[in-house]
Amino acid sequence: MPTTPNTTPVSLKLDPVVKAKIGRLAVSRKRTAHWLMREAITQFVDREEKRETFRQETLAAFQEFQETGLHITGDEAFAWLDSWGNGDNELAAPECHD
Repeated sequence: MPTTPNTTPVSLKLDPVVKAKIGRLAVSRKRTAHWLMREAITQFVDREEKRETFRQETLAAFQEFQETGLHITGDEAFAWLDSWGNGDNELAAPECHD
Protein backbone atom coordinates (compact mmCIF):
# COMPACT_ATOMS: atom_id res chain seq x y z
CA MET A 1 0.00 0.00 0.00
CA PRO A 2 1.52 3.34 -0.94
CA THR A 3 2.15 5.91 1.74
CA THR A 4 -0.49 8.64 1.85
CA PRO A 5 -0.48 11.88 3.82
CA ASN A 6 -2.46 10.11 6.55
CA THR A 7 -0.23 7.04 6.95
CA THR A 8 3.36 6.35 7.92
CA PRO A 9 5.24 3.13 7.22
CA VAL A 10 6.30 1.12 10.28
CA SER A 11 8.54 -1.91 10.46
CA LEU A 12 7.33 -4.79 12.59
CA LYS A 13 9.11 -8.03 13.48
CA LEU A 14 6.84 -11.03 13.96
CA ASP A 15 7.40 -14.55 15.17
CA PRO A 16 7.25 -16.88 12.14
CA VAL A 17 4.33 -18.81 13.66
CA VAL A 18 2.30 -15.61 14.14
CA LYS A 19 3.20 -14.43 10.64
CA ALA A 20 1.97 -17.74 9.19
CA LYS A 21 -1.28 -17.48 11.16
CA ILE A 22 -1.85 -13.96 9.82
CA GLY A 23 -1.19 -15.24 6.31
CA ARG A 24 -3.76 -18.03 6.69
CA LEU A 25 -6.34 -15.66 8.14
CA ALA A 26 -5.73 -13.19 5.33
CA VAL A 27 -6.43 -15.87 2.73
CA SER A 28 -9.56 -17.14 4.50
CA ARG A 29 -10.91 -13.60 4.99
CA LYS A 30 -9.96 -12.52 1.47
CA ARG A 31 -7.97 -9.64 2.90
CA THR A 32 -4.30 -8.77 2.85
CA ALA A 33 -2.06 -9.52 5.81
CA HIS A 34 -1.37 -5.78 5.90
CA TRP A 35 -5.09 -5.03 6.29
CA LEU A 36 -5.45 -7.60 9.11
CA MET A 37 -2.50 -6.17 11.03
CA ARG A 38 -3.75 -2.59 10.67
CA GLU A 39 -7.22 -3.65 11.81
CA ALA A 40 -5.81 -5.58 14.79
CA ILE A 41 -3.64 -2.66 15.88
CA THR A 42 -6.52 -0.18 15.49
CA GLN A 43 -8.87 -2.34 17.56
CA PHE A 44 -6.21 -2.88 20.24
CA VAL A 45 -5.44 0.84 20.53
CA ASP A 46 -9.15 1.78 20.67
CA ARG A 47 -9.80 -0.85 23.37
CA GLU A 48 -6.78 0.19 25.45
CA GLU A 49 -7.73 3.89 25.23
CA LYS A 50 -11.21 3.03 26.54
CA ARG A 51 -9.67 0.90 29.29
CA GLU A 52 -7.36 3.76 30.31
CA THR A 53 -10.25 6.24 30.33
CA PHE A 54 -12.23 3.86 32.57
CA ARG A 55 -9.21 3.46 34.87
CA GLN A 56 -8.76 7.23 35.18
CA GLU A 57 -12.49 7.72 35.89
CA THR A 58 -12.33 4.99 38.54
CA LEU A 59 -9.35 6.62 40.24
CA ALA A 60 -11.10 10.01 40.18
CA ALA A 61 -14.26 8.49 41.68
CA PHE A 62 -12.26 6.81 44.43
CA GLN A 63 -10.45 10.07 45.16
CA GLU A 64 -13.81 11.84 45.41
CA PHE A 65 -15.08 9.13 47.77
CA GLN A 66 -11.99 9.51 49.96
CA GLU A 67 -12.54 13.26 50.13
CA THR A 68 -16.31 13.27 50.70
CA GLY A 69 -17.20 9.82 52.03
CA LEU A 70 -20.32 9.87 49.85
CA HIS A 71 -21.34 6.46 48.51
CA ILE A 72 -24.14 3.98 47.94
CA THR A 73 -24.03 0.43 49.22
CA GLY A 74 -23.81 -2.64 47.02
CA ASP A 75 -27.32 -3.64 48.09
CA GLU A 76 -28.64 -0.22 47.04
CA ALA A 77 -26.92 -0.48 43.67
CA PHE A 78 -28.17 -4.03 43.04
CA ALA A 79 -31.75 -3.14 44.02
CA TRP A 80 -31.68 -0.21 41.60
CA LEU A 81 -30.17 -2.25 38.76
CA ASP A 82 -32.58 -5.14 39.36
CA SER A 83 -35.50 -2.73 38.94
CA TRP A 84 -34.43 -1.63 35.44
CA GLY A 85 -36.93 -2.55 32.77
CA ASN A 86 -39.77 -3.08 35.27
CA GLY A 87 -41.89 -0.20 33.98
CA ASP A 88 -43.64 1.63 36.81
CA ASN A 89 -41.66 -0.37 39.39
CA GLU A 90 -38.31 0.95 38.17
CA LEU A 91 -36.51 2.68 41.03
CA ALA A 92 -34.83 6.07 40.85
CA ALA A 93 -31.08 6.10 41.22
CA PRO A 94 -30.12 5.85 44.90
CA GLU A 95 -28.89 8.98 46.63
CA CYS A 96 -25.31 9.07 47.82
CA HIS A 97 -24.84 9.25 51.59
CA ASP A 98 -21.97 9.11 54.05
